[in-house]
Parts: sequence; structure tokens; C-alpha cells
Amino acid sequence: MKIKPLGDRVLVEPLKEAEVKKGGIIIPDTAKERPQEGKVIALGTGKLDDDGKVVPFNVKVGDTILMPKYGGTEVKIDDGEYQIMREEDILAVIG
Repeated sequence: MKIKPLGDRVLVEPLKEAEVKKGGIIIPDTAKERPQEGKVIALGTGKLDDDGKVVPFNVKVGDTILMPKYGGTEVKIDDGEYQIMREEDILAVIG
């Protein structure tokens, strides 16, 4: 896959929720909530400040992040599901 987000956008691969919970209960796809954790796959070119300088990202490729349930834009690339979102929409870095 070769994709480069633009500006301060980040390409995130949502982490899948386990299908079997404690106690052996199987959760069907229709009952699963949207994942809130994801892995950063690619970073954009960076946001420009008022002086035209590039503001560095607070996340890096490979970071596991916490994201809002309904933030970003869902995209399908090479049979995979990803989200593109602005860096400011990322809630936290996990780990």
C-alpha cells in the first residue's frame, strides 16, 4: 500500500475487537461497537503555522492511539479498512 495523507492528517488502522468475550460469548458484527483504538500507519506532510513553518506531529508511525468513535473518514484500501483523521482529533497515545 502506498498512500500519503495530506496536511495534518493521519492514516489509522482501527484495531479489531475480539469476537469472543470472557465467558465464551460470541459477539456478532452487528452488535460490535466501533473500535476506539488504532495503529498509526502513515503521517501527512504536516500542518503549517502562521509563519509558514511545519508543526511537527505528536504521533509517529506505529503508535497505538485512542480515537473518537465517530471521528475521521473511513476508507478501504487493498481490502483493508482505515480511517483518515486530523491529528487534533486523536485523543491520546497508548503505551
